Amino acid sequence: MSFKIKDLPVTAISPEPYFSGCSFRGKIVVVVGASKGIGYSIASFYALAGATLVIVSRSQKTLDEARDRILSESCTSCDVLALAADTVDTKAIEEVIKKVVEKYGRLDVVVANSGASSPWTKRNKIRNDWWKLMEVNLRGTYNVAHYALPHLTKSKGYFIAVTSMAAQINVPFASAYAVSKVASLGSDASNHTEHPEVKSFSLHPGSIKTEGALGVMPGMESILIDTLQLPAATALKLTDGSGRFDWLSGRFVSANWDLEEVERDWKKDIVNKDFLKTRFTVE
Repeated sequence: MSFKIKDLPVTAISPEPYFSGCSFRGKIVVVVGASKGIGYSIASFYALAGATLVIVSRSQKTLDEARDRILSESCTSCDVLALAADTVDTKAIEEVIKKVVEKYGRLDVVVANSGASSPWTKRNKIRNDWWKLMEVNLRGTYNVAHYALPHLTKSKGYFIAVTSMAAQINVPFASAYAVSKVASLGSDASNHTEHPEVKSFSLHPGSIKTEGALGVMPGMESILIDTLQLPAATALKLTDGSGRFDWLSGRFVSANWDLEEVERDWKKDIVNKDFLKTRFTVE
């Protein structure tokens, strides 16, 4: 794989120890929205770390191509299963999780990455495409969580919902996307409350020049400076089973942050004051 340590702004999340030690061998990892971009990068890192991998997306053709790339790039003998499903289709996601558990007997890590967006160049109206974004970004993530969490509870596993900084800022003409991401943050916080055995994170992947990002913010390439490896390496660190960052469960986490700095300088306030959650506060 083309990954190099220098591609990451901080070495605290270096994936090399996970790769060289095949640290995720024996772990069953499902990545939804894995055929390209951020989801593909996350999936490929888990495969390089030795995980048994299940990749999910709408198109079987693109999934098969992604699986073949992952297998060709992996330096280990890994098992990659490709299952096509639309996250908005409740029954389809139920069947995916059922097939995975029947085949492998458990779930250890699930990453809900699939999402949709539209250009932030015109005012959104109450119309079908506004609600479609809500369906994909909120209902799709909910469907994955709903069927995965009971199995992750049994394994005391990990759930990552890929979110966006757009949930935290007010961007003109981005109402559908922003509202869906804010709602998803609330849903993920509920996952933590209702399934406390599962470590559940809302992960902002950074500002990355993906096909989706370029479609949302045309002409804004200059601010899309992060690499695809950043969220992938962060996902490995959060879910490595060491428990080191389990205290961030139920919270918003940015891949841009130096997790060692967050732990050293901010953990006490984050835990004691219950920070990194979407809510009203008065001081």
